[in-house]
Amino acid sequence: MITFLHGKLVDALPTQVVIDVNGTGYEVLIPLSSFDKLPQPGGEVKLLTHLVVREDAHVLYGFMTAGERELFRLLINSVSGIGPKTALNILSGMNATAFRGAVAGGDVKSLSQISGVGKKTAERIVVELRDKVGAAGAWEASSAKHGLSPDDQKSNDAVLALMALGFKQVEAHGSVRAAQAVLGPQAGVEQLIRACLKKGA
Repeated sequence: MITFLHGKLVDALPTQVVIDVNGTGYEVLIPLSSFDKLPQPGGEVKLLTHLVVREDAHVLYGFMTAGERELFRLLINSVSGIGPKTALNILSGMNATAFRGAVAGGDVKSLSQISGVGKKTAERIVVELRDKVGAAGAWEASSAKHGLSPDDQKSNDAVLALMALGFKQVEAHGSVRAAQAVLGPQAGVEQLIRACLKKGA
């Protein structure tokens, strides 16, 4: 499995790039969300990848962030009828945070406006992903709308991580606040999460 490519960006289109890794050129399909984050051609780039093996081709899909790749994998592995092409369309049509918020809120209308996603597919996405995205998705989307200070962003990231580990939202908030009071404002996300997990152990 090829998990990432690190090399020189040779060519970049909104839907695909070519990366030179030690003299070998890799063609990688990407979503628009990743295209926006690319350096200029000739610059150094690291793309996280997912390899799809078909009978007639081996296709590499690339992402600038772990969140994009995670969402891509969630879509192709968990939603029946969604293949890599549609998953890329979804990532191109809506950022990962907004997508998780739409799924958590059952917003079929917004999802069905994405190219290649009709009403039925949007309904299927909500039904099949709501439990996987859950409350953390709604909380993340709501936080993104309000724009957070660096300290609030740190708390938010810690709360999201705890919710992903099974904490209830109120419980996660309380634990993070308590950990911040003990550790002080300089504590990083990882320290906060560790402190909360120790307390809950």
